[in-house]
Amino acid sequence: MRDDIRQALAVDRSATLEQRTVDITTIGRRSGEARRIEIVFYRFEDSIYLSGIPGPRPRSWLLNVTAEPRFILHLKHGVVADLPAVAIVITAPAERRRVLADFVEDFNRRHGPDSEWPEAVVEEWVARSPLAKVSFEPTD
Repeated sequence: MRDDIRQALAVDRSATLEQRTVDITTIGRRSGEARRIEIVFYRFEDSIYLSGIPGPRPRSWLLNVTAEPRFILHLKHGVVADLPAVAIVITAPAERRRVLADFVEDFNRRHGPDSEWPEAVVEEWVARSPLAKVSFEPTD
């Protein structure tokens, strides 16, 4: 992996939302067609994750990577690159809690008491947030 790509993925809590915003292209589980969306990635320990706020039903992108784990992560702010990747959907409650607790803490820190967003609650995120760990495929 190129050094500039590695650096773009090495975000920490001081990174802006823009620095963590990427696109992903998944394969539609029913259509078989490419589906590209914008999403925020997170870094926890030494891994990259895709997640989001809790929702009433699973996100299409999560269902797509459950059916076909290979996808493309598109860096688009500063460094531009298309990275072949594999998603590992995290379903075990203990692992979800361990990872999402960090994301919730960061979310609440970013969106202080005057935010339009209510305070995030770990157990709600564990129950209803998408969560997938990203591993990158080797490139030539």
